[in-house]
Amino acid sequence: MHSWTSPSLSPLPASGLPLRLHDTRTGRVAPQIPLTPGLARVYVCGLTPYDATHLGHAATYHAADLMRRALRDTGHEVEVAQNITDVDDPLLERATRDGVDWRDLAASQTALFAEDMEALRIIAPETYRSVSESMDGIIETVSALQARGRAYQVPTPDAEGEDWYLDLAADGALGGVSGWSEQQMLAVFAERGGDPERPGKRGIFDPLVWRAEREGEPAWDSEVLGRGRPGWHVECVCIAEEGLGLPFDIQAGGSDLIFPHHDLSAAHAVALGRGFASTYTHSGMVAHDGEKMSKSLGNLVFVHRLVRDGMDPMTVRLVLMAHHYRADWAWSEDEVALAQSRLETYRAAAAAGGHHPRTVEALRAALREDLDTPTALTELDAWAQALRAVDGSLPVDTSAPSGPTDAPGDVAAAADALFGLDLRG
Repeated sequence: MHSWTSPSLSPLPASGLPLRLHDTRTGRVAPQIPLTPGLARVYVCGLTPYDATHLGHAATYHAADLMRRALRDTGHEVEVAQNITDVDDPLLERATRDGVDWRDLAASQTALFAEDMEALRIIAPETYRSVSESMDGIIETVSALQARGRAYQVPTPDAEGEDWYLDLAADGALGGVSGWSEQQMLAVFAERGGDPERPGKRGIFDPLVWRAEREGEPAWDSEVLGRGRPGWHVECVCIAEEGLGLPFDIQAGGSDLIFPHHDLSAAHAVALGRGFASTYTHSGMVAHDGEKMSKSLGNLVFVHRLVRDGMDPMTVRLVLMAHHYRADWAWSEDEVALAQSRLETYRAAAAAGGHHPRTVEALRAALREDLDTPTALTELDAWAQALRAVDGSLPVDTSAPSGPTDAPGDVAAAADALFGLDLRG
């Protein structure tokens, strides 16, 4: 599947210093040392394409983009794999509600998502696959679970075949990412796609790996499993393995995926006799009108509507940068006004040019320290204000050590390479 056209990247000599990231599993910020020297492999959980990209999605993919740029700045090659969950209950339910074919709905919203990512200057993933086009591999993965004795059948009254579930007790691997108690898990499991009360399951958190065909639902043939479609978590495990190999370095996504999705994805990998991610990073939730931004609540702010109504996509990036990627925050008009003001000020300063190595190195240091964009904006504010104070002259910033002699001299190039900000207008 074609993703989107990546922005051109300003050349940036590698800093050689490691990126430090917060790992949800350990609760600590630690240097990132790839499993394969010189190559960082990242999996980003993708969109379920039954609606357009909202600011909550944008925050997640913006954070993953910053991570990629930071890894590049530390001298690593980066490979990113990302899925499109085009076979899932919410999409099928929306297609039925709207009276459209699920494939047409998925295709239209996936195309709109790509337009939004391109507008926001998100670097495209090397591997970009939908569930539907990965079905052969997913069937092989679920069949391997069955062959290893990790999957079992549950009687299904409304289908000819039987559903298949992962037996978590066989490996005892649940909770390795979240560290949650059973009570914490149970509080959200049902609302996040689980079925704790399903009769016939061996364990309440055992996840569906293959759903027997139901009337009106898409289904695929499998000699081992019967005709049906896959569960959510195993889809990502398969696409990650095909795109990156298992184990890989970093799993990225929103904090609402910590449990059950990332806990259970890791458990699937263990059941296959494999490792999953070395580090798990999660972005915070974006609120609007006092609630987490979500499709079910109907309080979404869509990227394409903001751009259609005249907002510069770089304003959106600056709103996102104003908050640390792990923080929960609320979208507001005040946020937009500040971002618009910053963009105008930064572009005026960039037009003045000049050589500012101290600012460039401060930007790199902020990004390396767990993607600290609020500190980076403070540095950009100080840079722009200093230029305004001297009425547009072109000072050379020599007040502090300049860092590497081959550091890029202009802040606009660094803002582009490190943060995806187009300050040239």
